[in-house]
Amino acid sequence: MAQVCRKCRVSGKVQGVFFRATTAQRANELGITGYARNEADGNVEILACGESTLVDRFCEWLWEGSAYARVVDVQCESVDCEVPGDFRTL
Repeated sequence: MAQVCRKCRVSGKVQGVFFRATTAQRANELGITGYARNEADGNVEILACGESTLVDRFCEWLWEGSAYARVVDVQCESVDCEVPGDFRTL
């Protein structure tokens, strides 16, 4: 299975609504490594690394997010990297 890493930027009401925590939970369920961190402009940056079909599924899920989030855009790009360990929030 091919391993990939994608960096995503999620826009909308995604800070202060448990988006990062819910994202970390979903990533850990799928065996995805990486991180989710708030950006100063109100967006959330996510790095997701793992088996390509699982990362694809995870990136599609970002449109849902937490129950209180209102995602208006998700932009993902492939990046070269390896992130050992569990998915974490920063």
